[in-house]
Amino acid sequence: MSDATQVWESPVKKRLRNGEPVIAATITVNSVDVAAHAATMGFDFLWIEMEHSPITLETLRNMVLATRGMKTQTFARVPVNEIWMAKRVLDAGASGVMFPFTSTPELATQAVAACRYPPVGRRGSGANLAKLCWPEGEAYHDSADKNVTVIVIIEEARAVENVEAIAATPGIDAMFIGTSDLSFSLGLRGNQDHPRLNEAVETVITAAKRHGKIVGRPAASPALVKQYLEQGFLLFQAPTELGFMAAGARDYLEPLGRSTVKARGKAIY
Repeated sequence: MSDATQVWESPVKKRLRNGEPVIAATITVNSVDVAAHAATMGFDFLWIEMEHSPITLETLRNMVLATRGMKTQTFARVPVNEIWMAKRVLDAGASGVMFPFTSTPELATQAVAACRYPPVGRRGSGANLAKLCWPEGEAYHDSADKNVTVIVIIEEARAVENVEAIAATPGIDAMFIGTSDLSFSLGLRGNQDHPRLNEAVETVITAAKRHGKIVGRPAASPALVKQYLEQGFLLFQAPTELGFMAAGARDYLEPLGRSTVKARGKAIY
């Protein structure tokens, strides 16, 4: 950095600390160009989807390189809550990790440990690639310990049962409610507006507030972002790039009398 006295702070962490919302664009296609373009659009971070898409570690690395120096950060949702998995995406240069199915306090503690160097955590020290694209590369280890964002995903009924202990875990920056998986876990088959799901969501919000944790959830539209802000949410997962493409196609074609529905009757997104 040009000013040796200046200390870099993760823009996402800074916004959350100041009580400002953050919005992520979800990247599911194996395209560096798409990620680089999305990083110019004003989102706070890219949600690189490695759990539900074919994006590989190598592609994640290229996305990190393609977006370095931009305000939009690159986070990865890993397929499993494991130390070795988080280590690989962090060593590729990701500046945040989303841990799926974090349903016990032990898994919450493991998520934090995976993102912190000893003696606080258990992350390995081989971050040579990450240093090349980190704003404070020469001080990477200390800077990463302060700035890597740790997000645990609450998406099982047992996670709601354990939510007080999960929320009390030091080092977690945000608790993201995976409302679709949570609905399935509650036996609701994906119903997003069922009283039992809404009750579970409120339970998570209450525990998060009690322990000073940020809460997040998917938000398919600006209207939902505004609604969820009133509930206390600050972190939002916007639709995928394919969803935005479909919405843009619909806005363009439907005024021209063209249908954006496939022959089988299903929408294209």
